[in-house]
Amino acid sequence: MSLAKQLKNGMSLPVIAAPMFIVSQPDLVVAQCTSGIIGSFPALNARPPELLDEWLSRIESALAAHRANHPGQPVAPYAVNQIIHSSNDRLERDLDTCARHKVPIIITSLRAPDEVVKTVHAYGGVVFHDVISIRHARKALEAGVDGLILVCAGAGGHAGTLSPFALVREVRRFFDGPIALSGAITDGAGVLAAEAVGADFAYIGTRFIATSEAVAVEGYKQMIVDSTAADIVYTPLFTGVHGNYLKKSVAAAGLDPDDLPTADKTSMNFGSNRPTKAWKDIWGAGQGVGNIDAVLPARDVVAKLVTEYNDARARLCGNSPSA
Repeated sequence: MSLAKQLKNGMSLPVIAAPMFIVSQPDLVVAQCTSGIIGSFPALNARPPELLDEWLSRIESALAAHRANHPGQPVAPYAVNQIIHSSNDRLERDLDTCARHKVPIIITSLRAPDEVVKTVHAYGGVVFHDVISIRHARKALEAGVDGLILVCAGAGGHAGTLSPFALVREVRRFFDGPIALSGAITDGAGVLAAEAVGADFAYIGTRFIATSEAVAVEGYKQMIVDSTAADIVYTPLFTGVHGNYLKKSVAAAGLDPDDLPTADKTSMNFGSNRPTKAWKDIWGAGQGVGNIDAVLPARDVVAKLVTEYNDARARLCGNSPSA
């Protein structure tokens, strides 16, 4: 059985919830996994570093209890995101903690995760690496990753510029392993489209900011509900890497979203002492915000995605009443 099929066992929908800085924490991860999709969070969200061990124990206990109390219901694995960058002075410590807990999936970002792959494979876990180009995809595969997350145009936070129709098809010319597709996917039809273009999973972040479990201020959640694709600005200013942000939050911070200064990779800082104020004031979101019209519990969001996914399949097969 392929790795993609193994991971899909116990899932209600082929979706990986993206790890979002500050926003993704244990309650959201548990709600996602017990709804049948892979939940995730960045290791750096656990502050101070000692909290990571507690979070992992909390997630594992909650998932085990759900399995025991709801036999037969889907419970998906969880994932932890590790930032591979020189400024992340927690990486080795956080990775050791994940290894002790045998975290099923590690999602790596930025640099090729050579040493991370060795550590994770040693305890039987798998590594997915997010990439925005063919060059990055090849380097990740050379490092031995098990799967790729293709971050395409329109994704929230750090995003690439390539169309998924270009990037997925080119990657599929040399890689037949698991692929997750990211980029403005906020409904079930988008999940089906990700599969149709050649991905195994849809990678969804922004939709889960507007949930009751997300650790985001109410103003952030409401701004997502009130926004459309035209309200997104793509800029490297805030981290040194291009990303998509809500224009209204940029304006509220006293900046002109239509006339922002530039920044480069030398300004990146992903260390444990990284200030969070900018991320509290400047809010990331993808171009799919126009499909989000309410703040809901994560379980209701997943149920809605499943219904939309099935409806989209029915339309394509000519079984929909409106077909």
